[in-house]
Amino acid sequence: MSGTTPTGTTPTGTTPTGTTPTGTTPTGTTPAGTVTLVGAGPGDAGLLTLRGLRALQKADVIVADRLGARSVLEQLADDGVQITAEVIDVGKLPGHHPVPQDGINELLVELATAGRRVVRLKGGDPFVFGRGREEQLFCEQAGIPVEVVPGVTSAVSVPAVAGIPLTHRGIAASFSILSGHDQIEQVPGAGDHTVVLLMGVGTLAHSAHVLAAGARGVDCPVAIIEDGFGPRQRVTIGTLGTIAHLAASRQVRSPAVVVIGDVVALAFEAPSAGSDGAGRDAPPAPDAARRTISSRWSDALDAGLAVDTGLIQAVATLKPASDRGIRSSLSSLSSLFARTR
Repeated sequence: MSGTTPTGTTPTGTTPTGTTPTGTTPTGTTPAGTVTLVGAGPGDAGLLTLRGLRALQKADVIVADRLGARSVLEQLADDGVQITAEVIDVGKLPGHHPVPQDGINELLVELATAGRRVVRLKGGDPFVFGRGREEQLFCEQAGIPVEVVPGVTSAVSVPAVAGIPLTHRGIAASFSILSGHDQIEQVPGAGDHTVVLLMGVGTLAHSAHVLAAGARGVDCPVAIIEDGFGPRQRVTIGTLGTIAHLAASRQVRSPAVVVIGDVVALAFEAPSAGSDGAGRDAPPAPDAARRTISSRWSDALDAGLAVDTGLIQAVATLKPASDRGIRSSLSSLSSLFARTR
């Protein structure tokens, strides 16, 4: 009959009572949010990935660490990058965790369940001593989708600032990254196997003693890079036999990365034979100056220079000049590099 609908069916374009069309949520409910774990790198906004920056710009709320993460946000703001998200600081200090890890996990789920786009901004890389996988699993078990955006770990980038590669042909072909709380006596190899210690200042004397008792010996080179990419950046160089004394006399403080192995001899500030072994203090470098140096590194890549720490240092020491003058200098460096290959 005209104008009737067969039993068990619904008119075209309508939805049966009690059901929700695909892609929508029932009335009165909030769509689930998301969590994105973003690695902030070692604290220089120039080393934040493009994907990480886009995630920050789209976020409703940013749950930020102390090391690396907050300084990156401050630098972005200074550069005029607009980030409108609410920022929640869950940073930890050595021996003081105002927001415990369980609390951070629950906060991420609470925020995402409320329908918010959450960025968990972590220093370095989320999966290198960042407990990133723990947070990811906790969120996923609660039904929250999680994306991971890797970051530049300080274990590699901070030694590079001092001209220390973790591997180098004929010197070291492997490396281990440990926290200062790990069982360091289990580290394999001798000086040709590089050891990188994160969070290792407080246990430095013990670590040096244990490693010196093994195949490396007391004369194995050691470097400590404090506040990498920061205004207090400083390098201290010694050996397993002397580094604890040097660190105490120079009042070395966290954050710092400790590098142990023969590659330390390649450092820009490696001491000559017979010196006291202590590196020199880096000159004060405000954020703007550091970003200028970072931009010159980018210009070097644009000019076709190889990514080599020696060339990067040469570029970083160029005096401020006009854009044309910088590119002229880079062109000269590029020609020099081509002749020496």
